[in-house]
Amino acid sequence: MPYPMIFSSKPWRDMGAVIEALVRSLDLLPHPEGGYYRETYRAVESIAAAALPDRFTGDRAHATAIYYLLAAGDRSKLHRIPADEVWHFYAGDPLLIVAIAPDGGLSETVLGRDFAQGQVPQHVVPAGHWFGAIPAAGSAYALTGCTVAPGFDFADFELGARDALLTTFPRHRDWIEKLTD
Repeated sequence: MPYPMIFSSKPWRDMGAVIEALVRSLDLLPHPEGGYYRETYRAVESIAAAALPDRFTGDRAHATAIYYLLAAGDRSKLHRIPADEVWHFYAGDPLLIVAIAPDGGLSETVLGRDFAQGQVPQHVVPAGHWFGAIPAAGSAYALTGCTVAPGFDFADFELGARDALLTTFPRHRDWIEKLTD
């Protein structure tokens, strides 16, 4: 099946086929936090570790970018990185991004195209925030992109531990239980 040129999943009857076509056409791989991804850009130039804040463990590319796909029933588990991450909406249905700030503040942002309903096409998750995502209610899938600067490195990736997060942020129990194992 060739890559389906779709902007919303609603007219498609077989979402499994659409998602399989996206995974195949974009050459996506399973991501450790859930969903599928492929790195599409890694800056050739890098920033020396000595010039970065102490929260980075080595040299980092100036920036990186990925495609990221979540289907209904999938989730991006709570995780954090030491750099800002910019999310971009590309195709499909709305995606809900949940972030917990270091001070315990919680934000919910819907990435999508229905601006009249408060959806946004782009969203920044600040460095050090715990964050995850799920397709919004009624969504079949969301194809997004993420740009990180300084560039992403799995050495910086920290997957959230449910018990530790519940101890630190008990008032966010519902989201923590939905977005962790």
